[in-house]
Amino acid sequence: MNDTVLADNQARAQEMLATQWQLFLDGGLRDAQNGATFDVVSPHAEQVIAQVPNASVDDADAAVAAATRAWPSWAAMPPTERAKYVSQIASIIEANRDDLALLDAVDGGAPIGIMAMDVNHSAAVCRYFAGLALETKGYSVPLTTGTHFTVREPYGVVAAIVPFNHPILFAVTKLAAPLVAGNCVILKPAEATPLSALWLGKLLSDVFPPGVVQILTGDGPTVPSRLVKHPDVTRISFTGSEQTGRRILRDAADTGVKEVSLELGGKNAMVVYPDADPQEVADAAFRGMNFAWSGQSCGSTSRLVIHETLADKVLNLMVDRLQGRRIGNPVDPSNEQGPMVDKRQFDRVTGFVSEAVEQGARVVCGGGTPATAQHGYYFEPTILDGVDTTDRVAVEEIFGPVLSVIRWNDGDDPVDIANSVRYGLTGSVFSNDVRLALRAAKRIRAGYIWINGSARHFIGMPFGGYKASGLGREESIEELLSYTQVKSIHIVDEVTS
Repeated sequence: MNDTVLADNQARAQEMLATQWQLFLDGGLRDAQNGATFDVVSPHAEQVIAQVPNASVDDADAAVAAATRAWPSWAAMPPTERAKYVSQIASIIEANRDDLALLDAVDGGAPIGIMAMDVNHSAAVCRYFAGLALETKGYSVPLTTGTHFTVREPYGVVAAIVPFNHPILFAVTKLAAPLVAGNCVILKPAEATPLSALWLGKLLSDVFPPGVVQILTGDGPTVPSRLVKHPDVTRISFTGSEQTGRRILRDAADTGVKEVSLELGGKNAMVVYPDADPQEVADAAFRGMNFAWSGQSCGSTSRLVIHETLADKVLNLMVDRLQGRRIGNPVDPSNEQGPMVDKRQFDRVTGFVSEAVEQGARVVCGGGTPATAQHGYYFEPTILDGVDTTDRVAVEEIFGPVLSVIRWNDGDDPVDIANSVRYGLTGSVFSNDVRLALRAAKRIRAGYIWINGSARHFIGMPFGGYKASGLGREESIEELLSYTQVKSIHIVDEVTS
């Protein structure tokens, strides 16, 4: 059965990859103005699988001009009508789920089944924000005999720049809230994983008025830099690395005063107290590492800050679970983990693990390429024990399948260890003492905390980070409102001298 499905997936992938890849710009599908393209490489086969448009500054300017033309009519449309368009996105991607998941598996490397779940989640987010359309409302204040009220208005043109690890999920969810709020959106997908976003452009080409949604691909910083600096782009949303996020803040400030939201990196801690259940901790630590994505997730709880009395038992349980893990071709539905996205990411992870071992860490399991891998950027789920709180693997975001184990004893404060890094995206606390766990959760300087859990996102709960992990919140009404500005209006019915 799996062999048949694999063959079908491979055949469909070849059929899709043979398409003419084009930008979605001003309501139409077109090549880059200068005709340039760049290569997309399979992380499984290490071969070029597609050539996609390499947009230029001229393409970016054309997209902004189209969005600027489209925005007044789109903003004037009743919110409930805009919501219908966003709900239509959900229906379209659900109807094309298998194709979108396949493209994400082919150029991103995560297993096709996991990518299908991303499509489902994207549709749910679209419907969530569509349902919030009437929450873009103001309020009145009885200050005088006159009328005093507020309204919320969209910014206009939004640039949305997304990373490689959840290609279709981020492409779709970066559209939903700003569109419902009345903005036009220019989407820039990651150069390593552009295929599903470009396919989305095909699917939406007859849905939206020209200029309301546009999708530009480009290799390197040319397109995103131009969008960020363009004076007519007043709202920017970015998910990616801390370094790039800080560059976006600088570039945006060079050309204007802009609203910028950033969802950046994380070096997230799971704090485990000695009364926790070892099996529950092991299961949550496994889930929290997002091994299906080869650990390439900003929310991964990649530091296990565990009391020394539980450490050995939890690690043994995790090793048992990782034994026999199916790692291989991401379009094979039987595989549980695929390759990392590209060679640069693979080399980065390899370097971190080698350095950690040199500094005294012990490889509990994994540590390199699986023996079964003939090619591809595959890296085993890796657990490093004996990590010191000052080691680079304990403080830097690796963005790979590497869990750093930091043991603590009764003389240590595990929350201080959790807070000792510059990041603050997620965190987890395990204890059967709810009061202890809640006190720890309140002290952890991070924006999204699980108590006796990990990994799962809940639509409607604000997601975002403290410190170097970003600005703003997503997946909630806070995200929707962040794409609006508040205006105060006063109807004065009294004459003042």
